[in-house]
Amino acid sequence: MNVTEENIVQQLKAGDKKAIAYIYDKWADPLYGVIYNICKDEAIAKDVLQDTFVKIWEKSNTYDAKKSKLFTWMYQIARNKAIDAYRKIKKSRTENIQKANLIVSSIRSDQSLYHSELAKHISLLDPKYQEVLKSLFYEGLTQLEMSKKTGIALGTIKTRLRIALRELRGIYNEPSIVVMILSVLYGG
Repeated sequence: MNVTEENIVQQLKAGDKKAIAYIYDKWADPLYGVIYNICKDEAIAKDVLQDTFVKIWEKSNTYDAKKSKLFTWMYQIARNKAIDAYRKIKKSRTENIQKANLIVSSIRSDQSLYHSELAKHISLLDPKYQEVLKSLFYEGLTQLEMSKKTGIALGTIKTRLRIALRELRGIYNEPSIVVMILSVLYGG
């Protein structure tokens, strides 16, 4: 049987499901290619292709052969559906980035609050403990580097650090003060 574009259009307008099956067999691959080139995502392109065929079926009575070829009409439907899907993806990604920026800003402001609170509590410690904490955490020195820089014995630095952290634990009344100090000073 010789199936012409005119036959397919007549079958579509008559609601004959054979027409949509024939269209799918003949033009699904090129329409998928158009959609994929816009969306750049296989799963989304497959969904958009399915939506395209649904719309072709639903809007088949609006097709006018005087205005365009059937494939051109279907191409426009596929292209428009793909662009809509791409915009939706792009908007979603933009919103996710904006949400992430808000979370990061919130974390940074929380860290600066912790940082100022921590600095306040460190200033209450004996100056020899403050020196160790400031050198190790604020200046980023290792214990060995601090020992060489200040002339304080390495064992003394380790003892002072242990005592300083114990004092801070007492102030904060939390066993996780070391983790907080490290996250605030090294993470922020």
